[in-house]
Amino acid sequence: MAQTREPQPTKEPTDLQVDTSGPDQGPVPTEEAKRTDRGHRILTRLLQVAYPHDSLPDGPYERTATAVQEAALAEAGDERALQLGLDGLDLAAGGDFLSADDATAEQLLRDRADDYFFRFVRSVAVVALYDDHEVWGVLGYEGASFDQGGYLHRGFDDLDWLPDPRIEEYDGEPRVELVTDEGESA
Repeated sequence: MAQTREPQPTKEPTDLQVDTSGPDQGPVPTEEAKRTDRGHRILTRLLQVAYPHDSLPDGPYERTATAVQEAALAEAGDERALQLGLDGLDLAAGGDFLSADDATAEQLLRDRADDYFFRFVRSVAVVALYDDHEVWGVLGYEGASFDQGGYLHRGFDDLDWLPDPRIEEYDGEPRVELVTDEGESA
């Protein structure tokens, strides 16, 4: 018995897939991907200048930059404002914010501290950066104390990086009262 072959659909593909890979390089990034990657790097540098911690590795800054970009995507119009702000930083730095020295980069951020762009970045970054557990470890924050019984009975003074407080009893003349009984100054 001969097998009959099912006819193949004659429907044309609606999307052509084009190989965008270069020789031995993998996919060639689109212009938007290049811009987004550069935007991510500019945003990471911005965060490093705005929230400087010498002992903090790049990872928390990069994760915070991603959180800012995701927040901008979630809000209508914020993605465009973010991109315009990053482009503006680049332009103000002479075309390359990434190569600006720390003092110049800091001054550029100070000049834009009240701009919507920077307020938006700051509103997301301050929470995302300092809620990162890697940052907690570097800064010596042990996390919430509630689940460990609070600070009162756990030892509120266990911060070994602080100097011991100087507590001395005052044994001089009694303090002179400067206010009269009627509430007026003497």
